[in-house]
Amino acid sequence: MEKSYDLKVSIIIPAKEINDYIRESISYILNLDYQNFEIIVLPDKESNETFQKTKIVSTGHIGPAEKRDKGVKLAEGEILAFLDDDAYPRSDWLSKALLNFQNENISIVCGPGVTPKSDGFIQKASGAVYTSFLGSGNVRFRYWPHKKRFVDDFPSVNMLIRKKDFEKVGGFNTSFWPGEDTKLCLDILKLGKKILYDPEVFVWHHRRANIKEHLKQVFNYSQHRGFFAKKYPKTSLKALYFFPSLFLLFLILMPFFIKYQSGLYVYVFVLSIYILLLIIAGITEGLRYKSILIGLLVIPLIFLTHITYGIGFLLGLLKPKLISKLR
Repeated sequence: MEKSYDLKVSIIIPAKEINDYIRESISYILNLDYQNFEIIVLPDKESNETFQKTKIVSTGHIGPAEKRDKGVKLAEGEILAFLDDDAYPRSDWLSKALLNFQNENISIVCGPGVTPKSDGFIQKASGAVYTSFLGSGNVRFRYWPHKKRFVDDFPSVNMLIRKKDFEKVGGFNTSFWPGEDTKLCLDILKLGKKILYDPEVFVWHHRRANIKEHLKQVFNYSQHRGFFAKKYPKTSLKALYFFPSLFLLFLILMPFFIKYQSGLYVYVFVLSIYILLLIIAGITEGLRYKSILIGLLVIPLIFLTHITYGIGFLLGLLKPKLISKLR
């Protein structure tokens, strides 16, 4: 059994520019309780700023997956730690994660990306959509700590992987963004290795600043999930991902049947159950975030999220090819 504390970690952060989020993240990284690491930040353009233990390498205007692959080529660590540019770790992030790498069968370790208390009102409402049972279903552990488990897919906002395994599968598939992390996880599973979710491998993750950006993010991810449902069904062909599209089709098509009394009863019954679930989700998230206003806003925001996701998923399902999107 290898000693996890002998492992060097390369923390790789793709970014558009060196901004306040990056500065915040680096300040937290430098105060980790495990110090055998390097930081590699990959902005579009060169920067005159310097930070301890940090390489800043300009990449030009390319996607996050390509930036991460470039970062790996510069990495000296045996463990690669991928962190989004709007996320920052808890002080024990690496020490908790590295304990799990004592098991050679574990290739990826990941953990929740939780909305910071410092985020604004809309950001917290966006986070509440993701932490709600109605917004994220059985994958809400990605956004709030839940029990330790093995998973088959996880976003790269908070992901650590053995460098040798990353290189063995050829890194990220840069033709996908978003979705490159889903493909990487699938490739790792094909190696016979495991992906472990540990709630103690904890980072804070800022949410989108306004509703438009929240829905744009949802749409981009749903398109790729719809496309992956047919291209990579092993991990993406799941009932959970189809529900928003089925609900959308129900809303569109059911009025044609309400001229029949039985159809009207079904329509009213389903909508009543859905509205009740929205209210329960609003109350639950209002209590979680200790805000009545967040609880009230999350109700229509979950509905808009479902409609947006449903449209994007259907488009992805129907498209013969998807082109990677830059941020």
